[in-house]
Amino acid sequence: MSNDPRLFIDAPLGNGQAVPLSREDSHYLINVMRRDEGDPVRLFNGRDGEWQATVAKAHKKNAVLACETQNRPQAAVPDLWLMFAPVKRQKNELIVEKATELGVADIRPVITTRTQSERMRLDRFEIIAKEAAEQTERLDLPVIHEAVKLDQMLEDWDENRVIIYCDEAGDDGARPWGGDTGRASQALGPLTEMRGKPAALLIGPEGGFTPEERDRLRSLDFVHAVSLGPRILRAETAVISALTLWQSVCGDWG
Repeated sequence: MSNDPRLFIDAPLGNGQAVPLSREDSHYLINVMRRDEGDPVRLFNGRDGEWQATVAKAHKKNAVLACETQNRPQAAVPDLWLMFAPVKRQKNELIVEKATELGVADIRPVITTRTQSERMRLDRFEIIAKEAAEQTERLDLPVIHEAVKLDQMLEDWDENRVIIYCDEAGDDGARPWGGDTGRASQALGPLTEMRGKPAALLIGPEGGFTPEERDRLRSLDFVHAVSLGPRILRAETAVISALTLWQSVCGDWG
């Protein structure tokens, strides 16, 4: 794998294309990475694949790159959405970072009854996703949405997309998995049956879903309740665990 710096650029890429950099990217490339005119850089924009470029103008505020050849054609990540109840700022940022690294196409914060933090900076999320994509060889960025209430999300839902609802505990946590009021079934079986389907993972807040929210989710035909094991996981751990399971069974890790 090349060690050349890699940048996401919201601009057309093609043979001979001149690409002016933003002030932030110019500072990163020239001041932080110490690149000079003629040095190689890799570029991607989520549409035109990855391109090899060189520094045509080395300036710390307005550097310019020149595209030369395409390294890789455009390839999409699997059609997987992540919906999560916001938690504390640092944990939210970790969730966005890891979701990007693990190949999520779409990130949607969801406000539930027990959501403790509703204030989010989407601009900060977008910066984190950009940096994660640059570092992990992704060819695109996930789409990041404004937060929406759980009830409204379910009202507007396209039933062709399954929701994989990670139910951390049943009404009675002492009951075995899969019972009427016990915990949800283990994840691998249901995930195997969902291969090839558009999907969304739903992770609840630190306090869990309320009984009313659980009842509604379990009543919907397009929602599949699964368990992430016998231990109660923190939100960020649940996100990483669920994404790892989905990618290994349904995604592009095969």
